[in-house]
Amino acid sequence: MKILRHLPKLLMKIYKTPMKKNSLLLLLIVFSLPGHAQKKELASILVEAGTYQRINTPVSIDLKNISVADTLKLVLYESVKGKLTETASQVEEGYVPRLWWIMTGTTLPGTKREYVLYQEYRPSPAPAVVNEKRPDIIRILNNGKPVLDYAVSLVYPPANVDTMYKRNGFIHPLYSPTGNILTRINAPDHYHHFGIWNPWTRVRIRDHVTDFWNLYEHQGTVRFAGFNSITDGPVYGGFSVRQEHIDFQGTKPEEITFNEVWDIRVWNTLPLNGSQAWLVDAVSYLSVAGNDPVTLEAYRYGGGIGFRATAEWDNKNSWVLTSEGKTRIDADGTRARWTDVGGMFAGKGESGIVFFSHPSNRQHPEPMRVWPVNQNGRGDMFFEFCPIRHRDWVLEPGKVYRLKYRMLVYDGKVDKSVSERIWLDFAYPPVAKLTLK
Repeated sequence: MKILRHLPKLLMKIYKTPMKKNSLLLLLIVFSLPGHAQKKELASILVEAGTYQRINTPVSIDLKNISVADTLKLVLYESVKGKLTETASQVEEGYVPRLWWIMTGTTLPGTKREYVLYQEYRPSPAPAVVNEKRPDIIRILNNGKPVLDYAVSLVYPPANVDTMYKRNGFIHPLYSPTGNILTRINAPDHYHHFGIWNPWTRVRIRDHVTDFWNLYEHQGTVRFAGFNSITDGPVYGGFSVRQEHIDFQGTKPEEITFNEVWDIRVWNTLPLNGSQAWLVDAVSYLSVAGNDPVTLEAYRYGGGIGFRATAEWDNKNSWVLTSEGKTRIDADGTRARWTDVGGMFAGKGESGIVFFSHPSNRQHPEPMRVWPVNQNGRGDMFFEFCPIRHRDWVLEPGKVYRLKYRMLVYDGKVDKSVSERIWLDFAYPPVAKLTLK
């Protein structure tokens, strides 16, 4: 602590020292201060795999017992037989901050992994998952490769098509790791389909019903309303956006029915144990904007998470497989924990998405809408997890309703055992326990 007693004299010396020497002297002072001289051990963390095998799995723990100041410079190490190996980690800010990292490699059922958390003053690692914000979109890239675009600006339909089909607040394109585009917009058969999106179809608001899905009805729409946050990081990156569900049939020309927060997150991990694939989370938080309850009436499609697939797929080169063993022929209207939707690209191999529904979602295992095998005469592909497929859902003012989904975006094909493993990671993640030092 002697450096602190002599700090006033040192600062006066800096004032009288030529500028070329100032920087070096400042560095000497800064790195002599407590906290810069050595790292400080804060806690140990024990992670239990539980009853399932884990492969490159996202893991987290809350930091409620660690001061906010200490969370600013955290470095995580894995401890194996007394040897410490640094592990990339990332703090998610919030009322209770959380620490995230990837439990790398294969962790067998019933085993444990040990980590040590330090406070260290050194530069933060370069982010692996980053956002590119442009006037019309925001794009997420994983280690330099594009994963998805989210539409910020209004996207209009082709010329001579009703401009009521204009929309933003959707994901397109969604890319596979090799660059195949999985989503589609401006399909002539359904101009109101927008890649990956989630409007509700029959919404009872006081004395009327509004359709936010079928834009040609001129009853309502969904609009991007701003960013809550944009996050780049070594473990994950993404954004949180506000979306307004706007009723054209209310007491005003445009009346907000729902306020929605849509959190999109891309993980920097290799869920397929070697081959590259994207792991993408899409979480919707829905709340009623007014003072009256709103009913989401049961219908065969609407809400949840919808996917209009590329025009390259038809009933001859695509597939559907659910966690319950259903295929495109018999999946519609049934329930599933996960569903694999994929197909072939001319000269570019096969790609697809496995959609995962979280156990906390309404009506889980979740009902689905899957288009008939002969849709539009050729078998165009549409899939949706639809929580109001069989039952109405009443939303009360003052409450927040969450729907949580994960997507595995892959090239080639994925075995059903892999889909099951990743769903178990999503539904029942490893348990982490923190012990303060």
